[in-house]
Amino acid sequence: MPAINRRNMLGAGLAALAVPGATILNLGCTPDQESGGRRGNGARNTEALAADPSNMDDRNADKGNAMKIHYLEIVTPDADAACALYSAVHGVTFGEADQNLGGARTAKLAGGGMLGIRAPLRPTEKPVVRPYLLVDDIQAAVAAAAESGARIAMEPTEIAGYGQFAIVIHGGIESGLWQL
Repeated sequence: MPAINRRNMLGAGLAALAVPGATILNLGCTPDQESGGRRGNGARNTEALAADPSNMDDRNADKGNAMKIHYLEIVTPDADAACALYSAVHGVTFGEADQNLGGARTAKLAGGGMLGIRAPLRPTEKPVVRPYLLVDDIQAAVAAAAESGARIAMEPTEIAGYGQFAIVIHGGIESGLWQL
């Protein structure tokens, strides 16, 4: 049995994200206004969820406050091998390299998003898995991220035919924002 390490866990997480029809890509993440951001007794909620996963109380999604991953970017030194892996495991087909997306080859995600796999754009770019979440107002979202302590790695930038994107880093985690 292989040793469990961060790289193996990352691979398992990627596999979970890329499962066709996975609902993990539609997560509610705005605070519950009724409790000031707290969801009540965590132990009780955990017990209810463990007993019956369909008991998950997602008041945010009910209010229309659900996040949607529009673009899931994988940067890896061997993009062709990564595309072959996802094709073999999930039966998807990747398109040709799209220069507007940094040379990424893309495949569709359930729910209308895209998975893009590309090589690093510069020698210092490290492998990363970066979700880009849809936002209505990218300028306001970037400002809110900065106010929350995030470093803005890429200011809002237009991509011809795709909309605008930005990249924020908080706690070492890179996240993208995307406005259509």
